[in-house]
Amino acid sequence: MSGKRGDEAVLPLLIHIPRAGQPGKHAWAAMFSAEVLFGLYWIITQSGRWRVVYRYPFKDRLSTRYEDKKLPGFDVFVCTADPILEPPLMVISTVLSVMVYNYPSEKISVYLSDDGGSELTFYALFEASKFSKYWIPFCKKYNVEPRSPEVYFSCQNTSVDESRFVQDWTSVKVNLTQNSAAAKGCIPEEIRDQHKGFSEWNSKVTKQDHQSIVQILIDGWNPEATDIEGNRLPTLVYLSREKRPGWPHNFKAGSMNSLIRVSAEISNAPIILNVDCDMYSNDGDAIRDALCFFLDEKQGQQISYSRIESHSVIDNTKDRSVQELEEASKILANCSYEKGTQWGKEMGLIYGCPVEDIVTGLAIQCRGWKPVYYNPSKYAFQGVAPTTLDISLIQFKRWSGGMFQVFFSKYCPFIYGHRKISLGAQMGYGIYLLWAPVSLPTLCYAVVPALSLLCDIPLFPQVSSLWFIPFAYVFAAKTAYTLVEDLVLDTIIMQLGLSQTAFAVTAKVVDDEAQKRYRKGLIDFGNSSIMLVIIATLALLNLFSLGWGIKKALFSAPETFEKLVVQLTICGIITLLNLPVYEGLFFRSDKGSIPSSVTFKSIVMASIACLVSAY
Repeated sequence: MSGKRGDEAVLPLLIHIPRAGQPGKHAWAAMFSAEVLFGLYWIITQSGRWRVVYRYPFKDRLSTRYEDKKLPGFDVFVCTADPILEPPLMVISTVLSVMVYNYPSEKISVYLSDDGGSELTFYALFEASKFSKYWIPFCKKYNVEPRSPEVYFSCQNTSVDESRFVQDWTSVKVNLTQNSAAAKGCIPEEIRDQHKGFSEWNSKVTKQDHQSIVQILIDGWNPEATDIEGNRLPTLVYLSREKRPGWPHNFKAGSMNSLIRVSAEISNAPIILNVDCDMYSNDGDAIRDALCFFLDEKQGQQISYSRIESHSVIDNTKDRSVQELEEASKILANCSYEKGTQWGKEMGLIYGCPVEDIVTGLAIQCRGWKPVYYNPSKYAFQGVAPTTLDISLIQFKRWSGGMFQVFFSKYCPFIYGHRKISLGAQMGYGIYLLWAPVSLPTLCYAVVPALSLLCDIPLFPQVSSLWFIPFAYVFAAKTAYTLVEDLVLDTIIMQLGLSQTAFAVTAKVVDDEAQKRYRKGLIDFGNSSIMLVIIATLALLNLFSLGWGIKKALFSAPETFEKLVVQLTICGIITLLNLPVYEGLFFRSDKGSIPSSVTFKSIVMASIACLVSAY
């Protein structure tokens, strides 16, 4: 017996491949394939750790080198597509937050692209244009953070006193309450008479069939466009590009390209800031941080998407009226404008891919532009996240699927970027483009060890074997590295009170019960879906296998336990990770728990898998 163990300790692992007819051959092949895929992906991920660069802006030098009059203009793009899924109040809070940067207001132009063509969204923006006269000076006067009124007032509780701040705070909040209440309902007739833009909507206008609508709600070049303290306001523009049945619209990429053309006609700023409608500005100095890279004397002319040149914005528009600018811009937003052009190919954002930002960014880098990654200690933006697990899974599925499509398209970085960008950059893209297929070896590790444990089939070397050392080392090193990098340091800092969590209850969480669950740290699993069934089934499968393995370990010979200890460990770890799932399956009765239909399906499927494997 001892001699046989000694031979196993020194013979190569490949000698122990199960032969034809022996149990475990397919399981071993699946685990071997998973290890190979994990190894290849690990090599690709190392590109993210090569030559790590930390960048720091020096805003004081920017201020001493450039006066406000010499700073470039900014065009800020905000896109929305559905007034129900993306409530107008949330959208205008985003818009208002990007109108209050610590930057010359006359150099900021904010564009809202409404792909839903909603009159309510336009109405909300019209109300926001009036509210901005109060909100912008209030924020700058008291250095308010965050600068989204919805987020700010939802987390502020100021006691009543005679201070000027409280008086201003109360006045602004009352103004916001009035505007938001009006924005949720129908549009009063007296409001329609206040702006000509409402005349664009009639009985024939639908979401998928309407003309181009361009309305300049605040003319930032007009000296009379001021807030309540007499300071200039940013330009504010509403855009709803033309949509007609039978014409391709190319989703967000098409919306962005329309914004690029319209903004070039109206403000023509050399720098574009793109913000999702469910995000908000969290740092009033974010624009100045970015300019420190764009205006760098040595590398600024090569950085990112735009070239900074001497350019006057008050030259393109000073001799043209608002109506002239609107009429000229409508043509640029027509659905037939791009026909026969290079838009979506060589110009603007690239069409034909669900993740247009990645493809466009790759194409820009391949043309010679240099990207800059800056991770500030204070997040420049914060935003809402999906409120339930099933919605999160759908979102991740869309992202990972879209990026995997890029890998097999002509824009694969290893082909399209060959000799145009560095190998490290190509591998860096691969980290995300190959996110989807990595789910296969992950799924293999969640299923095969558990099923093999039920069948008493060992997949890993015995603990006493020297071949166990590489497995133990990889597991320990990877776990330790992950804990140090992603968990331990952040947790320690948070526990010491040196940092606060960046998560916040978002505007999409409107249900009181959901807010209570959020505060308690309970997962909201959402409605029944196939992905929830898969997660619950895998969790139960590993729980059943762990119970069976522990029974075998307690009542079998030590050699049996030694052969199966690694698989027991894997099942144990997966079981611990799924404790919230078991809680949602069996111990919770609130609306955020796992639906009973999912529980029934997952128990049946996990039981069938265990029975088939055992017999």
